[in-house]
Amino acid sequence: QVRLVESGGGLVQPGGSLRVSCAASGIIDSYYMMAWYRQAPGKQRELVATITSGGSTNYADSVKGRFTASRDNAKNTIYLQMNSLQPEDTAIYFCYAREVNPPFWNYWGQGTQVTVSS
Repeated sequence: QVRLVESGGGLVQPGGSLRVSCAASGIIDSYYMMAWYRQAPGKQRELVATITSGGSTNYADSVKGRFTASRDNAKNTIYLQMNSLQPEDTAIYFCYAREVNPPFWNYWGQGTQVTVSS
């Protein structure tokens, strides 16, 4: 059974930093592309960052230069380091995993709330 569990969300002041984690179980990291999405109140879920099994990353323009995705395959865990946080970064952050080969099964975590406010 595949399970993705996010942690590390919370309340942070504008300009601050936060790191969220996603612990994966039931999957072999090298067979999956991992990603972070977020969903703000009243908005659609949007892609924040992707990270391949080899560690290659891509970012949404809105977070480039501020957010860094990484993964520890030994721990089956991915991370999202978020710096220079702004109120518009407030959202629920979701972990996502998708098989790199057919049938491309995909999975979501339950999300972790990140609130940027003074």
